[in-house]
Amino acid sequence: MSRLSSAALGEEFFARSVHQVARELVGCTLLVDGVGGVIVETEAYEAADPACHAYVGRTARNGVLFGPPAHAYVYLSYGIHSLLNAVCAPEGEAAAVLIRALEPTDGIEQMMHRRGGKQLWELCSGPGKLTEALEVGLGLNGASLLKAPFRLHPPAHPEAIEVVAGPRIGITKAVELPWRYCAARNRHVSRPRPIAA
Repeated sequence: MSRLSSAALGEEFFARSVHQVARELVGCTLLVDGVGGVIVETEAYEAADPACHAYVGRTARNGVLFGPPAHAYVYLSYGIHSLLNAVCAPEGEAAAVLIRALEPTDGIEQMMHRRGGKQLWELCSGPGKLTEALEVGLGLNGASLLKAPFRLHPPAHPEAIEVVAGPRIGITKAVELPWRYCAARNRHVSRPRPIAA
């Protein structure tokens, strides 16, 4: 499967299969107010998936999931952590990619301050850690990923990125689906790491 290699990630990038987007976001750079890094782990969720918030149908809480694509779906997990998702697929289909981990590259001192002085590989090695490091909260739910404070850039050499897939983690439904995508052998991926990651 060929990876998209465009100068910028636009709405058309996200208005595709959530699995394609989840795989191709690995290696892209995500910044929030200039702070962030390279995406090294994602998970795909779609409406027919029991682990997806859209599985129960459209509600006030999950409305952003139904589109338009290229917007942030931010929700509170267990009442503690904000989790950042990228809305995908054509409008109305309800699908999103959970951004699970980043390799920090920009604003590392700010991230360390926000995360209480953690080691570099611990800063963004999980979806709750990532949003804490980047200061992503519920106020960004529904915000365009194509406008400030977000900045998204494709990798310079997408053909060089090796992506491995495995079962999603931290969920209780549809756990067998191999819809977690990680940069192979990258130590910033959250644990447990999939085989070859």
